[in-house]
Amino acid sequence: MEIALATIISFFIVLLATPSYIKVAKMKHLFDVPSEIRKQHKQNTPSMGGIMIFAATVFATFICFPYSDLGFLKFLMPAIIIMFFVGIKDDIVGTSAAKKLMAHLVVAFIMVLMAEVKITSLYGLFDIRELPEWASISISVFTFIVIINAFNLIDGVDGLAGGIGFISSTAFGIWFLIAGCYDYAVLSFSLAGALLGFLRYNFNPASIFMGDSGSLFIGLILAFLAIELIEFKPSNLPTGIISISKPIFAMTVLVYPLLDTMRIFIYRIANKKSPFEADSNHIHHRLLTWTNSHSKTSLIIYVFNILMITLPVLFAGYNPSLVFAIVGFVAFGSLLFLLIKKQKV
Repeated sequence: MEIALATIISFFIVLLATPSYIKVAKMKHLFDVPSEIRKQHKQNTPSMGGIMIFAATVFATFICFPYSDLGFLKFLMPAIIIMFFVGIKDDIVGTSAAKKLMAHLVVAFIMVLMAEVKITSLYGLFDIRELPEWASISISVFTFIVIINAFNLIDGVDGLAGGIGFISSTAFGIWFLIAGCYDYAVLSFSLAGALLGFLRYNFNPASIFMGDSGSLFIGLILAFLAIELIEFKPSNLPTGIISISKPIFAMTVLVYPLLDTMRIFIYRIANKKSPFEADSNHIHHRLLTWTNSHSKTSLIIYVFNILMITLPVLFAGYNPSLVFAIVGFVAFGSLLFLLIKKQKV
């Protein structure tokens, strides 16, 4: 009941509040101005739609939280607020990559060292199980930073970040619901409902953009859910999902942001550029030149992400390293196909 209610509440908050915010944004000139070549839109478009997503997600999570004890929210909510205001500042006056990275590190250390949200085992992937403490902390901090940045980087095509965020949070929510972990499921579906409501206005042609005010805190929530899924005790899992490799499932849920970030960082370094320097060489930009359509680009990536999520489910019970190899082959094979197709075009 709480999960359905959380989804409905967050969905309608965003759906009903966003038109009013768009009016205010136009009055106050809170626009994303297409002043750079890499910008894909042609006219001033209201930004900071993340404000609506943030408000809806937080409100629905708190009002529908199934337990009186705040639990993980004690640390997660302050971290979310930090990311939200860093994003607001970046949307309004801009923030250097170094300062944003510092904020990501602060949030990561809060979650890893204070909340103890850590990856302590790879559960058989590469035949690795328990991790030493130093490796656990290092990998966990790195995971938070990578996922937060990865989600931020895919917000470059109408409806892409919102749609991938909706797919990812829904996948996490279904997994936690099946696992009987209702507090994490409420958080997941609160975010999913908010993003679905936002897509009504953000899908092509977008009348509002998410901005860093949305992408940064959404990336944080997804990173948190991914690590908590990986660390969920196998003894508490039902038979329906116990044979699914948790690390691989978490990676496939976030496969597009991770794949795009890895590719763009390698591309920039190979071209002797800063890995944090913004450009229009992301996978979705390449795909956009092929399809010449924001909606088709987003839909193709949605389908790709969903199909990737099914792989660890289809290969449940197989050796995790073998499943990882299959996932990697399909992911990089798809990327290679895109690059070859782009060259022909």
